[in-house]
Amino acid sequence: MRTTGEIMKTIEVFKTNITQASIANDVVESLLEILPQCKINFDLHDCDNILRIESVEMLNTEDVKVHLEKIGFRAELLD
Repeated sequence: MRTTGEIMKTIEVFKTNITQASIANDVVESLLEILPQCKINFDLHDCDNILRIESVEMLNTEDVKVHLEKIGFRAELLD
């Protein structure tokens, strides 16, 4: 977990097996349904196909991993 700025923001970074922008967009939409308060994006140019989730609330990273598994993808929390 990383925090930034005066407002405590939590930023979690995951390594994923998502490689296509169109799929990443679908995954972001799916995650926003369960995490509407979060800012979510992918960096598919990174070798780890990074999923980044920023929140002003505590984020249950296990819920994110389970959600991605349910829709057929993997996510591993990076330190």
